[in-house]
Amino acid sequence: MERRVGTISRGIRCPIIRKGDDLPAIVADSVLEAAYSEGFSLRDRDIVCITESVVARAQGNYASTAQIAKDVRTKFGGGTIGVIFPILSRNRFSLCLKGIAGGADKVVLMLSYPSDEVGNALLSYDQLDEAGIDPYTDVLSVVKYRQLFGENRHPFTGVDYVAYYEELIREAGAEAEIIFANKPQAILNYTKKVLTCDIHTRVRTKRLLREAGAEIVLGMDQILTESVDGSGYSEYGLLGSNKATEESVKLFPRDGQAFVEATAQILKERTDKNIEVMIYGDGAFKDPQGKIWELADPVVSPAYTEGLKGTPNELKLKYLADNDYKDLSGSELKEAISQRIRAKSGSLVGQMASEGTTPRQLTDLIGSLCDLTSGSGDKGTPVVLIQGYFDNYTND
Repeated sequence: MERRVGTISRGIRCPIIRKGDDLPAIVADSVLEAAYSEGFSLRDRDIVCITESVVARAQGNYASTAQIAKDVRTKFGGGTIGVIFPILSRNRFSLCLKGIAGGADKVVLMLSYPSDEVGNALLSYDQLDEAGIDPYTDVLSVVKYRQLFGENRHPFTGVDYVAYYEELIREAGAEAEIIFANKPQAILNYTKKVLTCDIHTRVRTKRLLREAGAEIVLGMDQILTESVDGSGYSEYGLLGSNKATEESVKLFPRDGQAFVEATAQILKERTDKNIEVMIYGDGAFKDPQGKIWELADPVVSPAYTEGLKGTPNELKLKYLADNDYKDLSGSELKEAISQRIRAKSGSLVGQMASEGTTPRQLTDLIGSLCDLTSGSGDKGTPVVLIQGYFDNYTND
């Protein structure tokens, strides 16, 4: 019988993962138990995806605010530190800021405006226009900000992040000063020691600061890259971390490639199928209502097996139907398009018949599907099984 279903994404329920658990074995067990209970079979090129959170938890990859503070003080030598371009998030940044402030005598916190890097808004462009403020050139003190705009609470969380971050810095024992600017060089009027907290623009930001005369420039990706007093660590440092407790963060997982390879090997041994495996974090998509770009992790996928490298190489069926085969219909149309798909070879980049297909990395597309499938709440499905992703119109 002709197959009537394409790609399927299933959230796989797993036990609660703790430090030291044999996660590759747990993942394989959970996928196979789900297949048995739901009556489906595993196939070659299925994809098993594991959220970064449980990988880091199994590794025990955590750090305390005190350990963050020690690393910051060691690398910056205390004094006044400029902390620039953080995102507005209790989960993602509040504990990091607490630790950073613990390693400084004074923090000059520079917030981008009207929103942070991932779209969390302090203000609207309409507010800036009404106040006659140019976000590309104007540097605002917190006093000026309050005079012009008053209190602005996040539309989803209800938090006034300006007041919240200022309080966190002071509670950590440092003096606090907050300014608003979008050019990284603006911080150098306050201090020559800068910790940049942006995620996807961090390389450029560091370069601009060094060229402008900064003495010490580090990113969050350079804090906790090695263990401090027994802490966890990550090649991405504090980027991708999340609040764990009131005094600790869970870091992005480390040694991810070894984990995905081990998991793939177990699945091969137990199923005799070549199953791809990847770790995923935030998906790469934007909320059109709240204007928030989901991707607060440094990458969508920090590790994946060989078969997930590259980008889609697909033909656009509606283009073929409306152009090359516009005079065909029914079985003749189906057969003509099927033959065209079977005949495709090499890269389709630049061909009109591929125009409109999604030009992104496979792991970014798959990771986004996983993030939407598993959610971030209480679904209890930290593993996602994707089937049929590499199938096309010709597969039976």
